Amino acid sequence: MSYEPRPLPDEVQRLCTELDAPPRLVAHLILVHDVSVDLVEGLRQKFPDLEFDHEAVCFGAASHDFSKIKFPNELTGPGRQHEDDAFLRENGIEPRLAKFCRTHNRWMDEELPIEDLLVALSDAIWKGQRIDELEKQVIDKITEQTGVEQWEVFSELDVLLEEIASLGDERLAWQRANG
Repeated sequence: MSYEPRPLPDEVQRLCTELDAPPRLVAHLILVHDVSVDLVEGLRQKFPDLEFDHEAVCFGAASHDFSKIKFPNELTGPGRQHEDDAFLRENGIEPRLAKFCRTHNRWMDEELPIEDLLVALSDAIWKGQRIDELEKQVIDKITEQTGVEQWEVFSELDVLLEEIASLGDERLAWQRANG
């Protein structure tokens, strides 16, 4: 059985088509979005009292690197010029959803809401990468909001993230074949 990710949300797919997004970018957005759906569904099951904007997380994951259309050199190399939400807003995306372009890589530098942390987590874990400090921030947010003991949140989240991360090689292979 080969890995087959979910499609992008219609609005993001429309923008990718209209703005002629590079295949590599589209493939990356598809994969990060797919991971975000698994993450959101897993969190809903494990922490039913956790309140967050599920739609925003999945949309943010599907569009977080969208501004790389303007900075194609950042598709294969480092750079932070794409971390600007103006391009999405100029293309009709409301600020509450466009903001993830700006925040997905700022979790180290500023206090962010759980939605932003989950987009950042999806962007890291899609390829199997685990980042302890980012995961700790997510654990702290879940603990604060639900009252579940921190060790229990850690344990549940660790199982979920390990399951998601375990498909990293398959996702990387899919990206190579489709981007």
